[in-house]
Amino acid sequence: MIGQLANEWWGYILLGLAAGIVSGTLGLGSGTVIIPTLVLVCGIEQKSAQGVALAVMVPMAFVGAVRYWQNPDIYMNGRIVVLIVVGALVGAVVGAELAGRLPTSVVRRIFALFLVIVAIKMFNAPPATKGKDSVERLTSQTNSNTVERRGTNNEP
Repeated sequence: MIGQLANEWWGYILLGLAAGIVSGTLGLGSGTVIIPTLVLVCGIEQKSAQGVALAVMVPMAFVGAVRYWQNPDIYMNGRIVVLIVVGALVGAVVGAELAGRLPTSVVRRIFALFLVIVAIKMFNAPPATKGKDSVERLTSQTNSNTVERRGTNNEP
């Protein structure tokens, strides 16, 4: 019995390791790794797997975000983070309530369809442009510099 429990624990630890690596490397939430594994490999019910993935996401995402924030080569716009958090908090309450009311088979199919759509979009999307992030591009005014020609050889 203890041997089986230890093996099961190692499986969950390895699942967490894989989810952390995928999350930290690709910025994917724990749901893309944890939910399918818990449902398809471990036989855990869809909604329970989603609850586990959400609980795991908080500490994992926090640690990953701090590491990204500390990287001088990566720019994270704090305004964007706050705005998304506001929407995500409201959305999480609505989504959890909705998932609780829908049949598990429907939730599972919606989850699978969402993963397929995102995968197709990501595969076909052009790479992002470097430079200012999209919010700054949309909200900043275009500045242009005017150069006056006063002649050659530094004539006044």
